[in-house]
Amino acid sequence: MTKFDKSRLPSRYVTEGPERAPHRSYLYAMGISEEEIHQPLVGVATCWNEAAPCNIALNRQAQAVKLGVKAREGTPREFTTITVTDGIAMGHEGMRSSLASREAIADTVELTMRGHCYDAIVGLAGCDKSLPGMMMAMVRLNVPSVFIYGGSILPGKAPQVDEIPEDFRTRDLTVQDMFEAVGRHQNKELSDAALDMLERVACPSSGACGGQFTANTMACVSEAIGLALLNSSGMPAPYESRDQYGEASGRAVMNLIEKNIRARDVVTRKSLENAARVVACTGGSTNAGLHLPAIAHEAGIDFHLDDVCEIFRDTPYFVNLKPGGDHVAKDLFDVGGIPVVMNELRKAGLIHEDCVTASGKTIGEELDTVTRKADGKVIYPIETPITKTGGVVGLKGNLAPEGAIVKVAGISAEDQKFTGPARVFECEEDAFAAVQKREYEEGEVIVIRNEGPAGGPGMREMLATTAALSGQGMGKKVALITDGRFSGATRGFCVGHVGPEAAHGGPIAMLKNGDMITIDAIEGSIEVDLSEAELEARKADWTGPRETIYASGALWKYAQLVGKTYLGAVTHPGGKAEKHIYADL
Repeated sequence: MTKFDKSRLPSRYVTEGPERAPHRSYLYAMGISEEEIHQPLVGVATCWNEAAPCNIALNRQAQAVKLGVKAREGTPREFTTITVTDGIAMGHEGMRSSLASREAIADTVELTMRGHCYDAIVGLAGCDKSLPGMMMAMVRLNVPSVFIYGGSILPGKAPQVDEIPEDFRTRDLTVQDMFEAVGRHQNKELSDAALDMLERVACPSSGACGGQFTANTMACVSEAIGLALLNSSGMPAPYESRDQYGEASGRAVMNLIEKNIRARDVVTRKSLENAARVVACTGGSTNAGLHLPAIAHEAGIDFHLDDVCEIFRDTPYFVNLKPGGDHVAKDLFDVGGIPVVMNELRKAGLIHEDCVTASGKTIGEELDTVTRKADGKVIYPIETPITKTGGVVGLKGNLAPEGAIVKVAGISAEDQKFTGPARVFECEEDAFAAVQKREYEEGEVIVIRNEGPAGGPGMREMLATTAALSGQGMGKKVALITDGRFSGATRGFCVGHVGPEAAHGGPIAMLKNGDMITIDAIEGSIEVDLSEAELEARKADWTGPRETIYASGALWKYAQLVGKTYLGAVTHPGGKAEKHIYADL
């Protein structure tokens, strides 16, 4: 007999009693023993695919997780879900599928768990939307849950040849450098041969993008929020020793089943605040301002963009990572990773220590075991931060009544205020084409609208455009605002998530070329120099949302369901509306 009481576990509907003989026959058909049938069934979910290096190692790591589950008298059942990899989807129509894939991942993991009555989950993810999507499913299901990141890519190294500019030769390369190299190439500063050499070496292994872009930001969140074992996210994907974390995660989920510690015991208002602190102090991706509210929504917790930005505002920025800084994820791992970062936050009283984690212990108990200190190069002591406020800032004003967000990590204080005339584009393609042709002026505010969750549809990232601007040396000479998103790899003064979006009749839809816009990241404001009466008059003349070509299929469905950006761009009512919890059925 198993030591676990199956009478309170969902898998009893599949494995227990005479009426389940047909179900058990299916399990026997897969070589599962009688003993294994009557143990807890643990879903081991991965986003493995062959689309990109981010997810290619997840299949191997899942086998290690299964060993850990088996070692603690559980029966692992592996399954996969989709992933849309932003690096492949970037800069073209494919990017419309990216944010929608977050919902599809959460939905398909939920349906697989429900359909097969699995008792707990270990979820492995490797790319931008697969991390929050997997965590959203865990919180939605509210079963014992452990998250594990697939790991980051190793840094690229440029050949030491004169053909390649010195600044590429002397730094670690990431895919961000390739997007910026395109701008340099268009600017005639990079030859065809140099571009060819760089693209072959920028991404030298499996793993997700190496800077503090969205994947690594959300990996840090997984530890800070408590769903992942401490320090499990840092080790690069190719390291075989990652398997030790996989096995430990499998063992950990069995401990959580035994103690009946569920995802919502871990994900609380306090743990969400811990996660936002870690995003801020590492100069993380603005996309965390979208994903943290979405994770909170699954638990029925009100934790919106305003709440995230309030934490960003008073958190020192002290971890020196790309794109605002100098280092990559492997460097952070080498100096002790997120545990050291969180201990620095703890020194300043900025961590809730009583939050329970995937280990079954509190974050305070876990941090008590950490002996390494800030190295002063990658992780600065919190007493001497890079800047005294977070690397990401929230903005509000008559141009964004529901808020907007900007990453200021790596931007000097004097460059955090910008006033200029609007140059308005109706979509990213129009803006990118104009940037390529230099059809814009220094000092302008480039406006890209109709790229919100509903209006895009899909809330695309604008990395191709921002990287081209940086490659042309104009990253600090123009500002850019959009109701779409930015990649975690974006540099420059770029404001995203402007809400309400154009498709919902937000002020961004009313802008005209030449309107004077002021963005002030120090004060947290974004204003257009128009009276309320003028904005109302323009809205009265507005003919409605731009028609898109997506009149059926998944993107049409997403556009009908998706909600406001500042609430996380979610597609269902969330934890507040639910009338049951899956694990208690």
